[in-house]
Amino acid sequence: MRTFLAIADLWGLDEEQRLLILGCPARSTFYKWAKAAREHGELTLVVDTLTRISAVLGIHQALGILHPSEKEGIAWLKTPHGGTVFGGRPPLDLVTSGTQDGLMTVRRFLDAAWGGAYIEPVQALDQHFVPYRDEDLVIS
Repeated sequence: MRTFLAIADLWGLDEEQRLLILGCPARSTFYKWAKAAREHGELTLVVDTLTRISAVLGIHQALGILHPSEKEGIAWLKTPHGGTVFGGRPPLDLVTSGTQDGLMTVRRFLDAAWGGAYIEPVQALDQHFVPYRDEDLVIS
């Protein structure tokens, strides 16, 4: 929880965004968690909340790997993106949608990019691309 709070501060998330990421706990519950975490006290979280925090940690780690600076990683998170899953909106919108699916979609997208499974189109390289036709395929 302490690490989540540090990342939320770094990303510049407001209270509402933090609550949405954590699965919409009551504000009093969130403040109790934050206080316990900051004071190194005991804290028990449900699996859903732990999964959400884990996704944030994974997103943060992937941004650190894929971008040369934290500032650039955070800018990527807040900039509208052309990837189909983002629909032209910033990835942060999906992260703060309130759903675990939104968090995991961004996490998986970044993991795929990290593993080389996704490359953003490069206009100079892709402008002359011609899709394969059935007759181009050789089946032996």
